[in-house]
Amino acid sequence: MATRESIREALKMVIDPELGLNLVDLGLIYDIDLDEDSIHIAMTLTTAGCPLHESMIEAVRHVAQSSDLTKMVYVDLVWEPPWTPELMSEDAKKTLGWSTVAAR
Repeated sequence: MATRESIREALKMVIDPELGLNLVDLGLIYDIDLDEDSIHIAMTLTTAGCPLHESMIEAVRHVAQSSDLTKMVYVDLVWEPPWTPELMSEDAKKTLGWSTVAAR
C-alpha cells in the first residue's frame, strides 16, 4: 500500500528534461493526497508555457499509478502558489550552482 512519502520518493524518478533534476527536488510537487480509491497529486511547473507539460504530467501519473495499481491517479496542474526557486531542495540548488536563493 502506497503512502504519501513512498509516492513522493517514487516521483523523484520523474526528471525535468530541461533542468535534469527531479520534480520533487525542484519543488514542483505541491501535495499528494490519498483516499480509499484514488491518489491526487497537485503539481506545478517552473513556467506556465512549458512545452513539455503534457509529458511531465503523464510521467507523474504513471509513476504514481505504479506505486499503487488499485487506485485511480489524478494529477492537477496548479499555478497557486506560483513556483519560485525557494521551493527547491538544497541539493537541487547546489546542483544548479545556487548555494542560496534570496527570498523575494
